[in-house]
Amino acid sequence: MVNKLQSFCFLLVLFLTANVNAQKTETGNWFLYFGNQKINDRWNWHNEVQYRNFNFAGDLEQLLMRTGIGYDLSENNNNLLLGYAYVHSEPYFAGTDEKFETDEHRIFQQFISKQQFGRVIIQHRYRVEERFLNDDFKLRFRYFLSLNVPINKKNLDKNAIYASAYNEIFLNSEQNQFDRNRLYGGIGYCFSKNIKVEAGIMSQMLADNSRAQFQIMIFNSLPF
Repeated sequence: MVNKLQSFCFLLVLFLTANVNAQKTETGNWFLYFGNQKINDRWNWHNEVQYRNFNFAGDLEQLLMRTGIGYDLSENNNNLLLGYAYVHSEPYFAGTDEKFETDEHRIFQQFISKQQFGRVIIQHRYRVEERFLNDDFKLRFRYFLSLNVPINKKNLDKNAIYASAYNEIFLNSEQNQFDRNRLYGGIGYCFSKNIKVEAGIMSQMLADNSRAQFQIMIFNSLPF
């Protein structure tokens, strides 16, 4: 276990070093926490906090808090969820060093389905968001496809090191339908079946520009 943990920490340091060096290329950094607690055999509580920075830390881009109640249509799979999200953003005025602040409230509905083929774990997430911004309302659709592949074990059990990748596309209901696309690759470590930590690089592509984001993620599925 010690050697495996050391290997993971070494890879994490490489990611951190690459991100620090990438500050000159406008690479941002996102700290993410995802909680998914079982209430009983069918119901679950989703809880999530994302702290997003324009740089490695300290220059807030966005604070997102999301929660919801879900129900499994089948055993530990095919989850329907209704939720709410609060989003505080501090973007820069274009071409300046000055910021402005916006607040957004979201209601969202999602469906998650999981599949496993050998070691490859696949997840599909379909999400609809009703977005209430300052004096504006927007409707957005999202499709998320992720892959997790254990490297040193057959499953994501304790001490497993795994490779992770995802792609997510965002579509608006308005005339300019393409909103953004996120492409990610990283590596993770399972401290237990219920606690994972992951680090990687995500490229966020908008209609007029793109930006790299370094991500550090914690996943907690400890039941109540």
